[in-house]
Amino acid sequence: MVNRVTHLRYNYRIYPDVDQRTMLARTFGSARVVYNDALRIFQNAWKAGLDRPGFAAVARAVITEAKQTLDRVWLAEVSVVPLQQSLRHLQVAYNAFFASLRGDRKGPKVGPPRFKRRSARQSAEFTRRGFVLRETGKLYLAKIGEVKVAWSRDLPSEPSSVTVIKDGTGKYFVSFVVAVDGAPLPDLGEDAVVGIDLGLSAFAVTSSGKRIESPKFLRRAERKLKKYQRAVSRKQKGSQNGRKARLKLAKVHARVASQRRDFIEQETTRLVRESQVLAVETLNVHGMAAKGMRLGKSVHDQALGMFLRVLTAKAARAGRTLIAVDRFYASTQICSACEAKTGPKGKEELHVREWQCTDCGAVHDRDVNAAINILREGLRQIAEHEQLAAGHRKDQSNLGAESLNACGGDTKTSDTLAAPETPNTGTEPGTSGNAKPERDKSLPPSL
Repeated sequence: MVNRVTHLRYNYRIYPDVDQRTMLARTFGSARVVYNDALRIFQNAWKAGLDRPGFAAVARAVITEAKQTLDRVWLAEVSVVPLQQSLRHLQVAYNAFFASLRGDRKGPKVGPPRFKRRSARQSAEFTRRGFVLRETGKLYLAKIGEVKVAWSRDLPSEPSSVTVIKDGTGKYFVSFVVAVDGAPLPDLGEDAVVGIDLGLSAFAVTSSGKRIESPKFLRRAERKLKKYQRAVSRKQKGSQNGRKARLKLAKVHARVASQRRDFIEQETTRLVRESQVLAVETLNVHGMAAKGMRLGKSVHDQALGMFLRVLTAKAARAGRTLIAVDRFYASTQICSACEAKTGPKGKEELHVREWQCTDCGAVHDRDVNAAINILREGLRQIAEHEQLAAGHRKDQSNLGAESLNACGGDTKTSDTLAAPETPNTGTEPGTSGNAKPERDKSLPPSL
């Protein structure tokens, strides 16, 4: 198997001094202003019915020419690299929005870009022109200086970019983008298969009977959150005491998010290392968290969508097979012993955690039975896929043999049956080299 190079983010805590925090605040603010100014230009052009301005013209207007004005002269005090990257982020956001409108983008619909706020999380991205890793272990940022980094682990390769982040609690972090050699993990054999049933009473249950209990980080911190939320509501808006109360509340939320992220990282790593084939049921997280279900807080506390995304990414990097079983598959209702559909049905029977099959008399734990059925369905999909692939290869071979035989070729020579390989043009599937797609006039202008 050929090793694949993948790009990952490595995050570290940094400790800037007072002067560096001042310069970082200016950098964050300048990047935010440039982003908002460019977004306003595109919105005004769209409202006026004008052609969309080019990216280079907008960059020149909001950075180069803006520095010459009295209102934006302070843009020259910070590095130009994060300002340019801020515009590229706007371009990516617009491209995703228009791709979503055309239906070219998978997943849920993406809305148009929105203006950045000062009260939200602040960030600024530096490319290779704007940062240097010193031999002393410090990180040099253009026009900011050498910043102390808390290195929790070594970087696997030279980073291509770094993003400086200030979260809602006032802490500073850096996120490096590095290229990692995607060497797969050792093959564990055909017996290392597992089905995973995700839920609310237990975070996950495997087909082997192992239960991963739900940590319920949000529920455990709920009492403290209510206390700090009441304190925030009692403070005068914009006051110093109000800012202190919001900081306390933000720290509790940040701790809950960190605990949940660490839990998911550990559990997904363990599952990928111990299993060669993983079958998991897809979930409609938005539907589960809808108001009518009255499970929104519990669903969001589990972060099941985040678990599936992380598990999918890690399985791909490790060379594992991950099978997504459709959520409409009746894994809970089917008896794993006789495959009769006699199990509990619907939301009204969520309280039934153990049941007996009326056909064969087998007694099942609800979650373990569902995990076994998910694994069985996943293996069936793999076998069906392999059978279809084998039949396709056989059809291609027969087609090649008949064509050559009709032309007087020797059908017994295996070399003549090899289909010619499609030349690699270096373009993505569905594209035609440098040809530009025709713009849809019904869509708003993009970058």
